[in-house]
Formats: sequence, structure tokens, C-alpha cells
Amino acid sequence: MNVLVIHGPNLNMLGIREKSVYGEKSFEDINDLIIEEGNKLHINIEIYQSNIEGEIINKIHEAYGNKDAIVINPAAFTHYSYAIRDAIGSVNIPTIEVHLSNIHKREEFRTKSVTAPVCIGQISGFGYNSYLLALRSLKMTKNS
Repeated sequence: MNVLVIHGPNLNMLGIREKSVYGEKSFEDINDLIIEEGNKLHINIEIYQSNIEGEIINKIHEAYGNKDAIVINPAAFTHYSYAIRDAIGSVNIPTIEVHLSNIHKREEFRTKSVTAPVCIGQISGFGYNSYLLALRSLKMTKNS
């Protein structure tokens, strides 16, 4: 199984920004944990991060025919990027949206996801474990 993990804007600043919201672990630490979980589950992981909407769209398009699934944390793009939503919908690859914080317990503008409706599921509020839970869910879905 080949999975693309996409981190959206500002996630490269994890461990530095708003630790009370996003946790103490650095971006590199979280990526290491994702790779480790992928190895345990026999999932090949490709990790990608961009602060630029178009680059994320291009990466989703590149996944077509090359990846079995996508795990994406669109970050702020979650709430307004119809372009990322359309990219996810266009490639027809099982995609799980993840968030470190519980977006439904935060500011009003963060409670709406325009990308979730084209995903097979959304996992939020479990810190870095949201990514690991997504990988486990994909593995279970693949095996069922």
C-alpha cells in the first residue's frame, strides 16, 4: 500500500507555533512517527508539505495512478479551499482528512470543512495520533 501524507500551510512550524493547540512535537518528530507507523503497517509513506495551495493541488494530481490513498491535513485550507476539495474529488483516491486539534471545538470559522465531504472520513482532535489513526483506518479498510 502506497500512501501520500500531505501537510498543509504552517504545519512545518509544529513544535514552535501555538504548542497549547498543536502540541510539543516538532514537524520532524511527527513525520518520524508517521513513517514508523507506516513501517509497522507495511505501508509505504511519502510525506509532502507546502504552504502553497497550487502545489498541494499538483501533488494530489500526481498521486493519481501512483498512490492507493491520501492522508491530508489541509490546515487553514480546510475552511475555504474549494480548489483542494475539487482536486481530492477528481483523483478518486481514498482520502482521510486529519487535524491535530478538534476543529469543532475551536473558533466558528474553523468548524466548517469544505474538504471533508470528498474524503472517506475525518479524524481530528488527537494530536499527532490523528495521522496514525488515519493510517490504521486505511489499512483496516484495505483489508476488509
